[in-house]
Amino acid sequence: MKRCAWMLSLAGVMRILTGCATTDACKERVFVPRVNGGVATGFINKALEDGKHTWRYVVYVPDNYTPDKAWPLIVFLHGAGERGDDGLKQTQVGIGTAIRFHPDRFPAIVLMPQCPEDAFWDVIMDRMETALAQTREEYRIDPQRIYLTGLSMGGYGTWLWGGSEADTFAALMPICGGGDVSAIEKLLDRKMSRDFGTAEERVQRLAKLPIWAFHGAKDTVVPPEASRKMVKAVKEAGGKVKYTEFPDAEHNSWDAAYQDEDAIAWLLKQRKD
Repeated sequence: MKRCAWMLSLAGVMRILTGCATTDACKERVFVPRVNGGVATGFINKALEDGKHTWRYVVYVPDNYTPDKAWPLIVFLHGAGERGDDGLKQTQVGIGTAIRFHPDRFPAIVLMPQCPEDAFWDVIMDRMETALAQTREEYRIDPQRIYLTGLSMGGYGTWLWGGSEADTFAALMPICGGGDVSAIEKLLDRKMSRDFGTAEERVQRLAKLPIWAFHGAKDTVVPPEASRKMVKAVKEAGGKVKYTEFPDAEHNSWDAAYQDEDAIAWLLKQRKD
């Protein structure tokens, strides 16, 4: 009898803890999938194939996406530590983390390519451009609001790709990177497989774009001078450049940058003329 009473008491407590004050409230509800015009949302795994190989990447689609309006598109380039072929690691550092914490700040489609191990962006630039074109076909993208950002190795990629494709992007946000091709070639111990033009040509093209660069003052992996040099050159060419150097940050200046609400709002306000 005592055991029965105890069980009845426990059942009452459980109803309270789970929000079921009455028996009717605990009846099984029927849940159905929410459909956004037939488009999956969240971090979506994608792939390109050439018949022999598969190259994986990710596209983030906001929960409230609808093709009834044109959406901005952010292209994110990860750092050296996220290289690989799983198509996933690049979503776990940088902008992907910021989106998970603050999805309301990112009302945009976000394309996240992945660079192979021991490689640099130049070797997959064709694939990246194909993924960009494919994303623009699959989703309704505003051609006046396509942005490029990246951290560390991706910061270098942002300065270089942005400088060679200034007609594509509306604004750049490079983080703890630089734009010196010779410095990258020295690290890679090879020549770039893609011609990004001369430093002077890139700077002239970069000067046409709004840019907000970030770096940590205590960065010993990529010295802040790498960003300062690019900012100075673009400013001297007449460009519009904002520069934030976090005084206490080391190499990881991307968490502070991507979780800066004002920075993301600034990026998404930029439009091509």
